[in-house]
Amino acid sequence: MDQRNRLMKAAVFEGPERMSVKQVPRPECGPGEVLVKVKACAVCGTDIRIYYHGQKNVVPPHIIGHEIAGIIAEVGEGVGDCQSGEPVTLVTSVGCGGCKYCQKGYVNLCPSGKALGYFYPGGFAEYIAVPREAVGQGNVLKLPPGISFEEASIVEPLSCCINGQDYLKIESGETVAVFGAGPIGRMHAELARASGASRIILIDLSPQRLELARNCSSIDYIVDAARENPVERVLDLTHGEGADVAIVACSSGKAQQQALKIATKKGRVSFFAGLPKQNSIIELDSNIIHYREISVFGAFASYREQYLRALELISSGKVEAKDIITHRFPLDRIVEAIETAKSGIGLKVVITDEA
Repeated sequence: MDQRNRLMKAAVFEGPERMSVKQVPRPECGPGEVLVKVKACAVCGTDIRIYYHGQKNVVPPHIIGHEIAGIIAEVGEGVGDCQSGEPVTLVTSVGCGGCKYCQKGYVNLCPSGKALGYFYPGGFAEYIAVPREAVGQGNVLKLPPGISFEEASIVEPLSCCINGQDYLKIESGETVAVFGAGPIGRMHAELARASGASRIILIDLSPQRLELARNCSSIDYIVDAARENPVERVLDLTHGEGADVAIVACSSGKAQQQALKIATKKGRVSFFAGLPKQNSIIELDSNIIHYREISVFGAFASYREQYLRALELISSGKVEAKDIITHRFPLDRIVEAIETAKSGIGLKVVITDEA
């Protein structure tokens, strides 16, 4: 391999609001590793926060991006279940393999866990080397026929939504209210419909996001929280009973408080989105939880089995991933892509080699 072929283009995070697209050494494919040529890598809300504010587990200079789909370019010695040319997506979380969480398959909760795009270099580059630990845990997942690379880049966030909804046990005929009309909120709505929910209420402050949701077949009612009280509106729509399930898919303490108020007796509430660390404490009326027997759940990331379910939902058409993708950019325009994702003018933004 000559010197030119030893280099690749990558977007290198160098500190808050500093991202350089440049030539860097192409990763080698060592024993037990897999080298993937990145075809699509979606922009996550965490990528936006890292770009603007940094993150303690991302040490610059570093390549971020973890919603990855591509083609296997090389297979290292000792890897028997991967072949060059296969289309794949990658599981982000890499556990230690020995703790009680890893032993149960909950690699996302591993106390010493690492992740692609955080500890390991990520997907905002032409190539990514999947480390031996990740390959050994089965983190390279083959794509089923018919799923595009762009759609496959949505597998990671959809798997996180599956993790959140696994606690909620949504049943046929139930009413689900989702706070947040961004890409995660929309995925929650699609997933709830696929689980049998008969009525889905979407709540947001953004007129752009709400307008995008008006033609979504999975959503029955749209609540503009800038113009009406979402608690009063949901109670009105449910004849005073409230929602069986409330999902907070936006970083809002106020929305978390409202979610508890709209939950019916024996309702389930998911605080899916985290809050800013400097403002993560909310006032909580515990009597609502006590007297209505409400269950409140958290959710963080996802694990391999949920990725497989996400792949099946997308490939079967039960979740229309392509409807959630509104913007595509080449790697050279990574900063513009991040700014677009932050602006809220669309939904999912994807960096693709075909943009």
